Amino acid sequence: MPINIPSHLPAKEILENENIFVMDEKRAYTQDIRPLNILILNLMPEKEKAETQLLRLLGNSPLQVNITFLRPKTHTPKNTSKYHLDQFYTTFEQIRHRKFDGMIITGAPVEKLPFEEVNYWEELTTIFAWTKEHVTSTLHICWGAQAGLYYHYGINKIMLPKKCFGIFEHKITNPSVKLLRGFDDIYLAPHSRHTDIDTKSLYSIPDLEILSRSEEAGVCLIASKDGKHIFLTGHPEYDATTLRDEYERDLAKGLDIDLPKNYFPNDDPTKEPLHRWRSHANLLFVNWLNYYVYQETPYIWE
Repeated sequence: MPINIPSHLPAKEILENENIFVMDEKRAYTQDIRPLNILILNLMPEKEKAETQLLRLLGNSPLQVNITFLRPKTHTPKNTSKYHLDQFYTTFEQIRHRKFDGMIITGAPVEKLPFEEVNYWEELTTIFAWTKEHVTSTLHICWGAQAGLYYHYGINKIMLPKKCFGIFEHKITNPSVKLLRGFDDIYLAPHSRHTDIDTKSLYSIPDLEILSRSEEAGVCLIASKDGKHIFLTGHPEYDATTLRDEYERDLAKGLDIDLPKNYFPNDDPTKEPLHRWRSHANLLFVNWLNYYVYQETPYIWE
């Protein structure tokens, strides 16, 4: 898919060098196509890295997509420049009158806090409520998935005795679901979190379906029966070296962090990790865009 992004967004050059089809505004406007409008609420601390990772996966289908980046107005990021935020991000007040075909809500480094203690929680709940009438399908990732499950269904998170950290095998629990078309019976995905979903509460909600799970990492993919809410506890958008970066960061801080499981060849952190989850990550995002966004969204929003 040609993704329509600002011509001077730093991710553009990276993606073009990877042969990802990127289109700037000028060329997009010359095409007589109804593009999909995708809103990305980026809560990750290193926003530029997250932008590149997500755009890479959104740029792999024949659909044209307009991307809008959103940030909480009530939170000032420490790791992203004000210039970058002012140039490429908008706030909820500026887009609340619009309707979007799809939305992505990322993870955030606040998982150890109770939801209500997150300084932008009130703003986030306003956005969650808004998505019910203004977004065809929302994909929630990692902490974004936990927050979405808590807001929409009252399912709380639980602290893990140790960080769930590494690359894990996941088994498909319902291969007939459109989101998993083309998936192998077993697929790999990264996880990096200190908390998990309260699975007992999850099973008590008839509107939710568990689509895949891991013996080690727990439930990975959950969807509402109508497809409006997709919850993803892992990070398939991660680059090959993202877990290594997180491991080295935590070591430098003197934190008690184990080696990521099933990640470094022979568990040797001096060896280059392999990107073994790329194909399923691309398939997941393409299936979501096609079956849950493009096939479901009206041509003209009323």
